[in-house]
Amino acid sequence: MAENQFDYIIVGAGSAGSALANRLTANGRHRVLLLEAGPKGHYLSRVPVSFSKLIDDPAANWCYRSEPEQSMRNRPIPVPRGRLLGGSSSINGLVYVRGQRLDYDAWAQLGNRGWSYEDVLPIFKRMEHYEDGADEWRGQGGPLWVSVAPDQNPMYEALFRAGDELGFPRNNDYNGARQEGIVKTQTTISRGRRMSAAYCYLDPIRHRSNLKIETGALGRRLLLEGKRCVGVEYGVGGEVREARARAEVILCAGAVNSPQLLELSGIGRSEVLQGAGIAVRHELKGVGEGLRDHIAPRTIFRITRPGIAYNDRARGIGLAGQILRYGLTRGGLLNLPSAPVLGFLRTRAELESPDIQIHFVPYHVVLRNGKRELGPDAGITCTLYQLRPESLGSIHIKSAEPSEHPAIRFNFLDAAIDRETLIAGVRVIRRIIATKAMQELCGAEVQPGAEVQSDDEILDFIAEKAETAYHPVGTCKMGGDAMAVVDDQLRVHGLQGLRIADGAIMPTLVSGNTNGPCMMIGEKCADLILAAAA
Repeated sequence: MAENQFDYIIVGAGSAGSALANRLTANGRHRVLLLEAGPKGHYLSRVPVSFSKLIDDPAANWCYRSEPEQSMRNRPIPVPRGRLLGGSSSINGLVYVRGQRLDYDAWAQLGNRGWSYEDVLPIFKRMEHYEDGADEWRGQGGPLWVSVAPDQNPMYEALFRAGDELGFPRNNDYNGARQEGIVKTQTTISRGRRMSAAYCYLDPIRHRSNLKIETGALGRRLLLEGKRCVGVEYGVGGEVREARARAEVILCAGAVNSPQLLELSGIGRSEVLQGAGIAVRHELKGVGEGLRDHIAPRTIFRITRPGIAYNDRARGIGLAGQILRYGLTRGGLLNLPSAPVLGFLRTRAELESPDIQIHFVPYHVVLRNGKRELGPDAGITCTLYQLRPESLGSIHIKSAEPSEHPAIRFNFLDAAIDRETLIAGVRVIRRIIATKAMQELCGAEVQPGAEVQSDDEILDFIAEKAETAYHPVGTCKMGGDAMAVVDDQLRVHGLQGLRIADGAIMPTLVSGNTNGPCMMIGEKCADLILAAAA
């Protein structure tokens, strides 16, 4: 086989691509090229709390921005995406959520056979090493280490007691039989180290002779011969290279970059392609459409008891103490995920399952000169999002230049159910903070402020302040309808030799964080490819 020829080429070494590369090369029969646009890594990535720095660091992050939209007061909203081995799993907040049974059953009901909860549960179990032990729902022995956040704080205990006051169920495993409750966060952290897809899936297999990993490799276009994808053109530095695939090319570049590369290759909506000066090679109306993400307003309350919030415990000499503690014990602030306590709750009693997620963060962060840092006042930040939003946006190229960021349009708050659920969610947070348990710690509401009471006022606050939870999906959705881009085998409709395996294929957004589900998609894709090859 020639040096630039491979059996499979994977574009994107993020959560899905890393898992796929690991499984495809395991039997030694297939030669695989894994292309990553970013570098091998970042020196801070291994430290869990690095998400606070890497979330806007161009050395590890694409640093996308959405297009200004009237519904969000014409603000360009940050869209962080990992640009290094491991992708967003190397810069994210390390919160591990699978989603609800109904998410995957809904995918199957849309005609995607093999994607029900019962179908994907064995894959989740296979990929996990859950440190609290295996059972009917959880796995051990897999590459991805998952642990419960070890940090202890009176604030967390107060939140659990607040849940008891309001009748929220106690739940020891929200990734198990049921999701609902105020819960301690499960994290992709083990022994004080980030468990990124690069660390868990790629580092153990770098020695495999049938795997080539090439970093700094920006995809320029897919190589097509008629209706078959035969390779990838990519740039490394100023050099343009080609790699050929004997069997298949698999896009694992994520909800932003996978539709971008399709459109750069002449695959997509004809009006978008022609507007960018690209010849139409294959018309697919759904490419770049169907974007969903979790819009995330953040409410903030003062903490009145000293020494509870990390604003008190990690400023000045306290920060030096936290660094020393991490160095000696791998504990403290530096070992925190983005939220050590979560709430999966219902805004209406008649709902069958939670419709909101709340991240309870034991500090208040402010922006100074565009950088996030601990604020001077002790606080608790409660980040809210609606689990299954209905508002749909799009991601499309602006030109034929591969390095130009595409246009990201969320259309946040477009659907009435999204507006209603978020307003109700803010009121749920206020009910939690108003409990006897939380009032022993909490003072005034800082954001949006107690004066913001009506539905319209709360909606104005969301439009003016909310960002995202960094979970874009759906831009190359799986299905059999006119807007679907891939089938239930993840094959691109109407083309041979091309699949997509990342968050872009999700027909609907899962109920929670997307890192774990994207790894599952990579694992599932490997099963599909190996079965077809056999």
